Amino acid sequence: MAPARAVASAEAESVVDSDLEEFVNLAKEIAQAAGSITRQYFRQPLTIDNKADKSPVTEADRKAERAMRDLISAKFPDHGIFGEEEGMQQPKSSDTQYLWVLDPIDGTKSFITGKPVFGTLIALLRNGEPIIGVIDQPITKERWVGVKDHGTTLNEQKVHTRECQDISLAYLYATTPHMFSAEDHTEQAFNNVRDAVRTPLYGCDCYAYGLLAAGCVDLVVEADLKPYDYMALVPIVQEAGGVMTDWLGNSLMWRCAPDGYLMGSLPGEVVAAGSKGIHEHALKLLDWERLQEQEIPAYGSGASS
Repeated sequence: MAPARAVASAEAESVVDSDLEEFVNLAKEIAQAAGSITRQYFRQPLTIDNKADKSPVTEADRKAERAMRDLISAKFPDHGIFGEEEGMQQPKSSDTQYLWVLDPIDGTKSFITGKPVFGTLIALLRNGEPIIGVIDQPITKERWVGVKDHGTTLNEQKVHTRECQDISLAYLYATTPHMFSAEDHTEQAFNNVRDAVRTPLYGCDCYAYGLLAAGCVDLVVEADLKPYDYMALVPIVQEAGGVMTDWLGNSLMWRCAPDGYLMGSLPGEVVAAGSKGIHEHALKLLDWERLQEQEIPAYGSGASS
């Protein structure tokens, strides 16, 4: 007869797996709903508005996020929701573990220019940790799903990152070189990595992380991101065998503070690698701790040449 503790542990694990399956099924349903909306607007005439940060937004972004939120609220009304277009809906219960993080169209500039490397991003955080991540590309009909302790799939087939023996052989992606700034030293840090790899490439948005998880590229280094840009990518990369952290090597988490989920506690810089060795080498090249300690000189205070 099995000990009572072992039976209780097995029962608890069964409940967790059952809940997880329900969450994964909802994430797929959300992706399907968003995709059915964004497909209608792709390569069609669009009205493009600029948000306060000057990033573009379309009716497709807004309608897709609204559909996603409605599905979550109908199924799990106590869960928190954070999305790019409508912001934070704090959990209704102070003891809830769950927060959904949504980006209806990650890569809106790609979307409005007809380039199918944008994606719908869906993350579910439990106690601050991303446990489910989805990248859904509704035009090419590719869907990556990463689930903590259950691996990553691309269209229901398991995928894995590849081993790169040296960073000098690595293929690197970033969405744009313009996401890095000389003012905050992110440009210098990125350039250290860019100059060390075999080939730096640009312009894939979230799709680059899917390619990394599928073993097609080796490294993604980005800055100036928000949690809806990267939380979904963490389980996809890590469950495929990769490593994804901030530029200091810290795990990408978003824990709830007494006043709720606060944006100021999160990094904007991330690095994803297909292997531990490449990740460690990239962190050394970024040299982010030292660069952050450098005092930025006031304009005009530099030495004359």
